[in-house]
Amino acid sequence: MDKNISPAKSGILYGVLFGVIMVLEFVIMYVIGMKSLMNSSAGMIVNIANYLVLPIIFIYLGCNHYKKDINNGFISFSESLKTGVSITVMAALIYAIFNLIFNLIFPEFINEMLEITRDGMIAKNPQVSAKELEMGLGMVKKFMNPFIVFPATLVMYSFFGLIYSLIIGAIVKNDKP
Repeated sequence: MDKNISPAKSGILYGVLFGVIMVLEFVIMYVIGMKSLMNSSAGMIVNIANYLVLPIIFIYLGCNHYKKDINNGFISFSESLKTGVSITVMAALIYAIFNLIFNLIFPEFINEMLEITRDGMIAKNPQVSAKELEMGLGMVKKFMNPFIVFPATLVMYSFFGLIYSLIIGAIVKNDKP
């Protein structure tokens, strides 16, 4: 194979696949109905998949691909970090761009989610005051702004990618003699 492929560049395909899977999950959840998934085991499973299982799987696959198919069975710790972080950054970029476009096409989505959040807050604490409810919903609304979600998604997935890459890099590392 071509020895000029950098570890970061080799992870782009896995990042694209990861990002597309997250977009498809979101679309399926939207079609099924977000209300039925909020505060449910299905919603928790999707979150665990997106923040734990899928990043670990794709980082592992990306590092193994670089090690076996590009670098003749060798991968350093730093190459693992570069590969893993590039995978999660690419996935986050795809998901964040989709989220931005989705919110521009369906501006009512934020209000739907705020209503679901309001109902959930009232169900958890029926004695919540109107002032506390509005304050809580105000904070949620700020963090649902697509222009806040975009950089937050990139930072969050980059951080998780770094942590998972440290762990996976320690496992798959095989330095050249």
